[in-house]
Amino acid sequence: MANNQSVRRHLDAFTRNRIIGKLEEGRSVTSVAAEFGIAHRIVSRLWRQFETTGTAIRGFSSGRPRGTTPADDRYIVLQARRNRRQTAGEIARHTTQATGRPISRFTVARRLHGGGLFARRPVRCVPLTPAHRGKHESRFSLSSDSHRILIWRERGSRNHPSYIIERDRYGGRGVLVWGGIMLGSRTDLHIFDAGSVNGTRYFNEILLPYVRLFRGAMGLQFLFMGDNAPCHRTVAAEQLLESEDIKRMDLPARSPDLNPIEHVWDFLGRTWQLVPYHQ
Repeated sequence: MANNQSVRRHLDAFTRNRIIGKLEEGRSVTSVAAEFGIAHRIVSRLWRQFETTGTAIRGFSSGRPRGTTPADDRYIVLQARRNRRQTAGEIARHTTQATGRPISRFTVARRLHGGGLFARRPVRCVPLTPAHRGKHESRFSLSSDSHRILIWRERGSRNHPSYIIERDRYGGRGVLVWGGIMLGSRTDLHIFDAGSVNGTRYFNEILLPYVRLFRGAMGLQFLFMGDNAPCHRTVAAEQLLESEDIKRMDLPARSPDLNPIEHVWDFLGRTWQLVPYHQ
């Protein structure tokens, strides 16, 4: 066992660079450690060394001259600031073409770290527009979103508006569902058959069999929290809620964060590796 640990501590330069490359792509330390069969602390220490010194190689210096000039370094940082979604490989190709000298993506990453830029996943949020319409049953995309898009940004700038991706729709096949929750209880998960949900389907498949029965079980203290999807605001839907003396809670448009059932959709999506979004 001691010999194996010793071998793992002294990783060759190629393996170290492979590990750093995967971490720069956004992989977690835990997953990279498992892939290479080495201890978590070793990968974590290697990553800290790379962020601090800009190199994954330890021990001795080969004496090889620096591959970029100060002007090259400024050019690399400028390229990343102009287009923060470029990969280190793309910046390396552009820099090689501009200087006429081969520059690797590892060199680019080190120079960007030296300039205070690090590859990080952008924050994702629901887009807000002055005049937005239509929300939302919860739809689960059957096409996985890899979340592998990275941007170059400075530390402490995670929530800067320029580095946020506004996204609430995903392409591909999907499953449209509806569910209701309350303190200590819930409805069954209703899965819609193929097709969109209009006012008639919402009335017949949701309001009558679920909402009305919940109102009967809860009594006058029942407060219904829906959203602003057009099918939820039809004349028939409003008349039913009024006839059953069901009070609806007002919900601002584009505000899924105010609805506690979003935690259910998130848990369901992560459990089944689906991508929840709203329409």
